[in-house]
Amino acid sequence: MKTTPIIAVFFISTFSVNAQIKVNAGKKLNQVKKQVESKVASTNTIQSTPDMVEGLKQALVVGANKSIGVLGQKDGFMNRPEVKIPLPKEAANVESTLRKFGFGKSVDQCIESINRSAEDAVSTSGEIFLKTIKEMSVEDAVGIIKGGDHAATNYLKFETMDSIKSRMMPIIEASLKKTDATKYWKDVFTNYNRLTRNKVNPDLKSYVAEKAIDGLFLLIAREEELIRKDPLARTTDLLKRTFGGNK
Repeated sequence: MKTTPIIAVFFISTFSVNAQIKVNAGKKLNQVKKQVESKVASTNTIQSTPDMVEGLKQALVVGANKSIGVLGQKDGFMNRPEVKIPLPKEAANVESTLRKFGFGKSVDQCIESINRSAEDAVSTSGEIFLKTIKEMSVEDAVGIIKGGDHAATNYLKFETMDSIKSRMMPIIEASLKKTDATKYWKDVFTNYNRLTRNKVNPDLKSYVAEKAIDGLFLLIAREEELIRKDPLARTTDLLKRTFGGNK
């Protein structure tokens, strides 16, 4: 009977040791499992990254080409209220004042001609977009894919804005003359300045270029958002893989 406590202690110690062994073994297994999962995830990421990058580039090319095609045709700007180019904001009173005094036709001709010039100009941006998309880094591409609805558009805008405007300016200048926009613009503001002490004469070429670029990126942003959110807009297997579950 005196040996009972010793035996009890022996069994308790043995049980504790075995339990600790199981705990340690469980921790070890979990560590190994995590290491394996991490390696698998890393491998999958490496394997999928080229596809992701190509998928993003494809989406950008699709969105840019579609937007250029829409805006570059006749009435591409004129018949779309969201991108139609009005008279400048700083000349907000020009249109109402001139229409009031019977110069409505001149205003209409001016607005139509500057929109026609924008339609001519947007087609020149395609080459710049393609070059920028082609040179996009893997890091930028992965960040864009995981970014917000307009991350790709914002990237393109940041990277291409100055180049596109420079490319557009001589095209717009020639187009403004071809469509008589320069003449109508001069007529409008000459007539307006006769009726007011607050003289207005905005830079026509820069104004049209900026508004044309704004309209172009507005449509590209819509195309990007559509591809991100609508499975039906992902018209290729590559787009489906890239945007099917990237977040």
